[in-house]
This record gives sequence, structure tokens and C-alpha cells, in this order.
Amino acid sequence: MDSAYIDRLLQALKDQNETVRNQAIGEFWHMWFHQKGTQGAKRLIESQTLVEAEQNTKAKAILDELIDTQPDFAEAWNRRAVLYYMEGNYPAAINDCQKTLELVPHHFGALHGLGLCYASVGNYQDAIQYFRRTLDLQPFSLINQRLILECIAQLE
Repeated sequence: MDSAYIDRLLQALKDQNETVRNQAIGEFWHMWFHQKGTQGAKRLIESQTLVEAEQNTKAKAILDELIDTQPDFAEAWNRRAVLYYMEGNYPAAINDCQKTLELVPHHFGALHGLGLCYASVGNYQDAIQYFRRTLDLQPFSLINQRLILECIAQLE
């Protein structure tokens, strides 16, 4: 991926203009989903459709296959992390989020996911750390601002 383009998108996430920020967010998601071309994106969408239909075992099988055959496919790791999170398997979700970040350090979805996982297990200090790291990339993210405040309230 073109690092200059990624740098421009990262800057756009901090733009005062909400439309500019939303376009950058959309570009990142498109880039991540299409990292392995149209076929990779199609398989990710297929797995998401299965999750929405509460067919998590089938969805996980697709994601496992993608990860086994293309271990550098960051969004496959991230999608499986989301699935694990939804199932309450926080250790597995944390592991897959961390793998996503090894592959794509600016993956704000995985950073946010780590915050959610740590908050879910009552580790509010680490949750705050990951929500703040997400805010470093997306300073206008109201959900992360709110989650930080909620975690701080849990510490008091």
C-alpha cells in the first residue's frame, strides 16, 4: 500500500470537516476489506452475512480458512476478533486484534476492539489506553471519548 496515501488518510481522520473524516474512514475500510482483492472482500462479506444470520460456526470457518491461507490478511483477523468478541471469547478476540495491529498498526477498528475487550473483562486501565490510542488516530470519535469516561468512572 502507498504509504503517502495512507499518511494523507490518517491526516484526514483529524480534519475539522466531518465529511472529510468520514470519507477517510470509508477509504480505510475499503482498503482493508479489499487487501486481498475482490475475492477476499467477497469472502469477508460472506462471513459477515453469516454472522448476521447467527451462523457463527460457518462464518468462523470462512475466517479461519482466510487466515490459514493468507495469514497477512489483516481484516480477516479483525473480523474473527469481532466474532469472538460477540461470542464473549475475549482472550481470543484480544489475540486477533493484536495480530491485526501487528499487520496494520493504524487499524482503528482493532484498537477500538481491544478497548471493548478489556472493558468487558473489567480491565479498565488497558481499555482506556486502547480507546486513547484510537483517539490519537480519530480525535473526533465521540464513542471512544464516551467509553474513556465510562471506564474512568469504573475506576473511581
